[in-house]
Formats: sequence, C-alpha cells, structure tokens
Amino acid sequence: MDIRIAPAGVDDFHRVLADHPRYWGERDLRSLHLLALVQEFGHTCLVARAEDGIRGYVFGFVTPDGTGYVHLIATREDARGAGLGRRLYTAFAKAAERHGARRLKAITSVGNSGSIAFHRSLGFEAEVVDDYNGPGLAMAVFHRGLPLDVS
Repeated sequence: MDIRIAPAGVDDFHRVLADHPRYWGERDLRSLHLLALVQEFGHTCLVARAEDGIRGYVFGFVTPDGTGYVHLIATREDARGAGLGRRLYTAFAKAAERHGARRLKAITSVGNSGSIAFHRSLGFEAEVVDDYNGPGLAMAVFHRGLPLDVS
C-alpha cells in the first residue's frame, strides 16, 4: 500500500482525534493535541496518508533557537512495525532543517519504555529531568543533532 507523507490540515487533525484510540490505545492524550500547532506550524505537522486513511502523524515545530521539537508522534495500531515512525521522524527532521533547525528534541514519560527505546534507536540521547512537567513530574528528555539519517 502506498503511503504518502504530507503536511497536516485541520481536517486531518479532526480525523486523528476521532480515531484517537487507534493511535494511543487506552491512553487519553487528546488534550495534548493542539490545533494551533497544525494551524501555525503546518510545515512541521505531518500525516502519513494511505487509501485507508491516516496511518500515522507527527506534530512539531521549530523553536527560535533552532530546535526541531516533536510534540507528538503516533502510528495507527495496524501500521506499527513497518518503519512508519522512522519515516515520519525523517520527514519531520527534513522539514525542520528547512526551517532552521540544527537539532531535535522530544519528551516522554519516564515509564514509556517503548518511546524511550524508539528514540534511542534513532540516535537520541536520553536523560531524566526531575520536575520537567511540574513539581514531581519527571520526564525523559531526548536530544540529538541533525541531520537525521536513519533509513
């Protein structure tokens, strides 16, 4: 099946939210999905489209200091294990570089072993930062330089 990665639009955002459990399972992360990211940073908010809908997405932006920040990345449950997450990250990294990024950053909860392993496989360094998300809310913070060549 042909999968095309392209900038996300408002309709894509609403489709992703409507199918939220197919990407995130039992975890309700809808509050982290910010339409403003798609509207204001459309060049770095991407969806992977196939005939049967959106297979995955990455929402992120480039900070003023040249960091490509990945806010969310997800693949649909029936699209996992085929390298789509890597393809999305690569597409995001290229888009971020075109907009001045020199490095990448992402965060996840310290208990999200799947995300931690995935980011490490992409060459990210990880550190646990205490109180990153508020008092008592440590997060795993990932950093790596660009370019990202993980094909």
